[in-house]
Amino acid sequence: MHHNPVYIKNLSHRYPDGNLALDNINLSIKANEKVALIGANGSGKSTLQFHLNGIFLPQTGEVSIGEWTINDKNLVHIRNFVGVVFQNPDNQLFMPTVWEDVAFGPMNKGIKGNELKLTVIEAMEAVNIEPHLYGDRNPDNLSGGEKKRVAIAGVLAMNPQVLVLDEPSAQLDPRSRRQLINLLHKLPLTLLVATHDLDLAWELCERTIILSKGKVVYDGKTDRIMSDHTFLEKHALEAPLSFSRAYCNLEDRPNLTLANNHQLSLISD
Repeated sequence: MHHNPVYIKNLSHRYPDGNLALDNINLSIKANEKVALIGANGSGKSTLQFHLNGIFLPQTGEVSIGEWTINDKNLVHIRNFVGVVFQNPDNQLFMPTVWEDVAFGPMNKGIKGNELKLTVIEAMEAVNIEPHLYGDRNPDNLSGGEKKRVAIAGVLAMNPQVLVLDEPSAQLDPRSRRQLINLLHKLPLTLLVATHDLDLAWELCERTIILSKGKVVYDGKTDRIMSDHTFLEKHALEAPLSFSRAYCNLEDRPNLTLANNHQLSLISD
């Protein structure tokens, strides 16, 4: 039995048009590990995510989530175990108030009364959304960052063990993005974060998996791959800004004495 919360063996997926979106994927993710999933558009990231909560069932190979193999019979367990936060929170928020949105999942699980109230308050507080300020507000009137946090709260209220996030920093301003990174850092959950935001991946995830044309082309330490511009470019990825300056490697750092002299000469000119 696999004890890892996510275990994928020989998984392939071919779309009806013949496109092989996943080509023999093997990977497993340990409890509380935070993993970035990166790849250019069309690399298979979404297809892989859709297998993690049974939107897609494996055509070939197997996917296990916690102690359940993904199949028709286990979908309820799996969807309680894995929470998916979509790229666009508007696809996830559909109730007239924030409170009802966050309460929707646990109510469907049959949680009610005081337990429901505590579950909703805890989920909202986990994402820094104050229940008494936001509970009655209409999600349509929130900022992008607030909507994203409410969508995450709705998923957390289901008490999942694994959180799958699709482009979590999309459409967020720098401050909301920073709050989100801090929030995700603190969550005591297994995280799989699909993102084009490689700086976010670098800050949040020690491990990175790179998909290219449906295959895993890299699975290892994030900081090792982020400084390999040639490899990233080959797979149509931009190195994160934190690594795009030459002097991120110690031996390339500027000579500070020269730099200071240069600045002084600029000032005296």
